[in-house]
This record gives sequence, C-alpha cells and structure tokens, in this order.
Amino acid sequence: MSSALVFGALLGLGVLLALSPLLWPAKAEPGRGRATSSRVADELALAGLAGVPIAVIVIVAALLALLAGAIAHAVFLVPVLTIVATALGAALVPLVIRARATRRRASNRAVWPDVVDHLVSSVRAGMSLPDSIGALAELGPSSTRAAFAVFDDEYRRTGNFGACLDRLKGTLADPVADRILETLRMAREVGGSDVTAVLRGLSGYLREDAALRAEVVARQSWIRNAARLGVAAPWLLLVVLASRPEAIVAYDSAAGAALIIAGVVVTIVAYQAMVALGRLPEERRWFH
Repeated sequence: MSSALVFGALLGLGVLLALSPLLWPAKAEPGRGRATSSRVADELALAGLAGVPIAVIVIVAALLALLAGAIAHAVFLVPVLTIVATALGAALVPLVIRARATRRRASNRAVWPDVVDHLVSSVRAGMSLPDSIGALAELGPSSTRAAFAVFDDEYRRTGNFGACLDRLKGTLADPVADRILETLRMAREVGGSDVTAVLRGLSGYLREDAALRAEVVARQSWIRNAARLGVAAPWLLLVVLASRPEAIVAYDSAAGAALIIAGVVVTIVAYQAMVALGRLPEERRWFH
C-alpha cells in the first residue's frame, strides 16, 4: 500500500510539473507574461489551432500523460520509467504544436514574395489597398488564401481597415506579414507614391533571404538528423533491454532509477545543444 501511495504521489507530481507552465502562466512578471502569452498564441495560430482554447490543449496533454504513464507501468512495472513516460506524454502535444508551427512558418517564408508581387500588381492596376489585400483570397498562394478571405469579408462588413488589418496580422502570426501589412497601413494613412517601389524592394529581399535560409538548412540537416538519432537510440535500446526480466529488476533498483534520470537529463541537454547548433535566428514580431 505504501509503495502504491508513493508511486501515485510521484505520478501526480510529474504531471503537475509538466503542465505547470500552461496552468499558471500569470505568475510570471507582467511583461514576460504578455510576451509568453503572445508566443503561445502565435504558435497556435501557425499550427492552425487559433480557435482552440488553451484549456482543451491542457486537458489533451494531461490525458496523453496519463495514458503514456499507464502503458509504461503496465509494460515495465518500473516507477521511474512510468514517471518519464508520463512527462513525455504531457510534452507530446506542445512538441507537435511547435513542429507544425515551424513547418508552417518555413513554408510561408517561400510564399511571401509572391504575396508582395500580387499586391504590387494590384496597386499598379489602380485597385485600392483594401481591395488589393482582399484579392489575395483568390490570387494569393493557397496557404494564405483563407486568412485573406476572412479579412475581405470583415472589411466589407465593417469598413474598418485598421481593425481588420490587426486581426489579419494575428491570424497570419508571422513577422514578414507584419512588415508587409504595416507598410500598407502607413501607405493608406499618410499616403505616398513609393509604396510599389518599397514593396518591390521588400520582395527582392525576401527572395534572397528565403534562398539563403534554404541553403543553410539543407547543409545543416545532418545536425538535426544526428540529434534525433542520438536521442532515440539509447531509449530504444533501453526498451529492448527492459523486455528481459533481469533487466527489469536492475532498473527497478535505486541505481537503475538514478541511471535513468541521469540519462533523461543528459538526453535533453545534448538534444537542445545539437538543435541550437543548427537553428537559424528567427525574426521577432515587432508590430503585433
């Protein structure tokens, strides 16, 4: 009975620690709390989950954590492995959201020059700026058409260009989109005949930046692959070894628990270091 209570307490503590950043974000400093909330909102928007409440994501993460912990406990009967599996289950949802947001950000980087080119063509054809943006719902790249369609519908209903532009920036959640839209806002509010020249210059810069990033990412892909292989290999070996009863007895001891915990810490630190070596700096959103 005492071992079951200890195991239950450790399991609950692991779930609580894994979900604490999402459960209590308001405990941070005011400025930092707003920045964290903004980053979370941007990640959700890029991942296509802008309308999903944070509470739903927390509940799903908690259910996955309990499921992973239950499976690990049923298979291995080792408390420390159960705790590790519970933490990994809780982290699965944030990792998937971040991966989807990263892929969406990378794919959008290649389409923004086309968006600018369409805007330049529309402005030179005599269309107003709101109509030029709304036309991207049909003429723009397929990955951004839905966001521009929402802008076009809201602008036709409200006629408030600034508010609709702010909502469009929140939907796109991209620093490049912020720069493009703020350029259009300034052109509408203060006027100016050089907006097409500015947009053409921005389009050229975006194409050069996207080509350079693609080349660097291709050359550094081996770093990411090596990091994933280095993380997965020892844990796959652990699963294979844990299939033998004598290995289960060894890992169920104090020394085995210390070895697993040390392995988790080393794995996390090594993976983060490898990813940091291959990560390119991302632009920050200065205009949201």
